[in-house]
Amino acid sequence: MKAAFAMFAFLGWFTAQGQTTNSFPLWPNGAPGALGKEDKDIPTLTPFFPSAAKASEAAMVVLPGGGYGGLAAHEGKDYALWLNEQGITAFVLKYRLGPAGYRHPAMLQDAARSIRLVRAKASEWNLDPKRIGIMGSSAGGHLASTLLTHFDAGKPDAEDPIDRQSSRPDLGILCYAVITMGQFTHQGSKHNLFGNNPSPELVEELSNELHVTKDTPPCFLWHTAEDSAVPVENSLQFAAALRKAGVPFDLHVYQKGAHGLGLGSRDYNPAKWLPWTQDCAYWLKLQGFVK
Repeated sequence: MKAAFAMFAFLGWFTAQGQTTNSFPLWPNGAPGALGKEDKDIPTLTPFFPSAAKASEAAMVVLPGGGYGGLAAHEGKDYALWLNEQGITAFVLKYRLGPAGYRHPAMLQDAARSIRLVRAKASEWNLDPKRIGIMGSSAGGHLASTLLTHFDAGKPDAEDPIDRQSSRPDLGILCYAVITMGQFTHQGSKHNLFGNNPSPELVEELSNELHVTKDTPPCFLWHTAEDSAVPVENSLQFAAALRKAGVPFDLHVYQKGAHGLGLGSRDYNPAKWLPWTQDCAYWLKLQGFVK
């Protein structure tokens, strides 16, 4: 109840925005590089709180997939509800998209701001600022892996206290993620992220398997071997890079299953949850995110 009350108090800050749900904008005065003031121009977070009995004080920012052209609901709200079952507070990010005229780095700005904002408000929401992770699927997984490899420590002298916070997630969950912009990429995601004819340097910069270091956070990755939209090589290459850098990880490759499986169904049905949910819940407990 205390966390929920703090959230509603925070939302009062944004009533002038005309918000009709508990979603709130990442920047009260408009996102950097915004092309307008319509819904498509306003990145938001939507919070989902677990019951007080389950709450672990850990949080996760959830990035739905959709090829950087849309946002898949079953990889947003449904994941948030599943995380709540594990005792984790979830924040679903509505990030800016290619068809609305946005290109890199707008999406990365949105993801980084999300981590900073949750960390800055952690005490108000009864969260541990050192247990804030990021979870992404498909193109949302690319965005998550971009932040996992391109974070910064924040600006200590920034006027906005949120900008003083680190954008480094404390861990990552990557679900059938696009990782590379190279040979095994998803072409639709690449086009929506870059537009036409990106430079070789930009393609290399956002091929995230090339940018793993010892400071990259621990990661849980899962994929299916028969994924025909985003080849499993994306997860294999990222896991190999994590291994080389000495970063802890869990990698699960399941034999069967098409791309975009989510929890296992398009309706939120615990009876249909896939085995990865159990594997991930076990891993989250090992990381101290679950009681």
